[in-house]
Amino acid sequence: MSIIELNGLTKYYGKARGIEDVSFSVEEGEIFGFIGPNGAGKSTTIRTLLSLIYPTSGSAKIFGKDAFQYAPEIKKEIGYVPSEVFYYDNMKVNDLLKYSASFYKKDCSRRIKELAGLLDLDLHKKIDDLSFGNRKKVGIVQGLLHNPKLIILDEPTGGLDPLMQQKFFELLEEEKKKGVTILYSSHVLGEVQRLCDRVAIIKEGKIISLEKISTLRENSYKKFKLETHTRVDLGIFTMDGVSNLEAKEKEISFLFKGNINLMMKKVAEINLLNIWIEEPSLEEIFMHYYEKGE
Repeated sequence: MSIIELNGLTKYYGKARGIEDVSFSVEEGEIFGFIGPNGAGKSTTIRTLLSLIYPTSGSAKIFGKDAFQYAPEIKKEIGYVPSEVFYYDNMKVNDLLKYSASFYKKDCSRRIKELAGLLDLDLHKKIDDLSFGNRKKVGIVQGLLHNPKLIILDEPTGGLDPLMQQKFFELLEEEKKKGVTILYSSHVLGEVQRLCDRVAIIKEGKIISLEKISTLRENSYKKFKLETHTRVDLGIFTMDGVSNLEAKEKEISFLFKGNINLMMKKVAEINLLNIWIEEPSLEEIFMHYYEKGE
């Protein structure tokens, strides 16, 4: 069952481009990655999906219902963590979270304590006294305190230290085990690579690729690194499928997409000292998509 369905979603700000013809679906119980650099259209897509802003054209469904017509009803089952969080500075954390919980008309006190304990968040401090990272923790607790069926995260780890990021990832994995669906928007490729089942890549407001993480990494490209006895003419690697070709002294590295046997015939012509063939990082693949416009 598709929890999120976007079809041709488009948003213009006057003549300025927001997003164009964005279409993808997120299945129940999966963690779906939505990646692209700042300004690519990730936040615009999410804000439109949540009916915080309205589309120029296209449609969106959440839980099978029109995301705009049934927005108040749908939002009761959604947890949203925005990229930036702003609060009343004079409120205490616990008071803010209790106020947030009151909108869902359920007792969330146990869940608030559980999440605050996990994230090492002091519930008795004033918002004004919190660091940026601790304010982000408040946003995470606020987004998850009502046990939503769908969690939408927009650059959620900004401000969190590495240890807290690890705890946060473990929290999301536990939510997935419960059957919760997660839309995870980020420009940090390592996070998406670790957590997500599938990924959509957005560039300049348009979806340029929609893949399984495993397909994106394993079947698309291989990363070659060669160590040679003598310097090699790089012209030998002038062929379709070669990108990111670099040479430093007697070391050559590149990405290759294509028939591996053809590449190995080229490599066999070289007097090698050593060779490494591995899966490229998602970061390297991602940059290739952007540089080549694929």
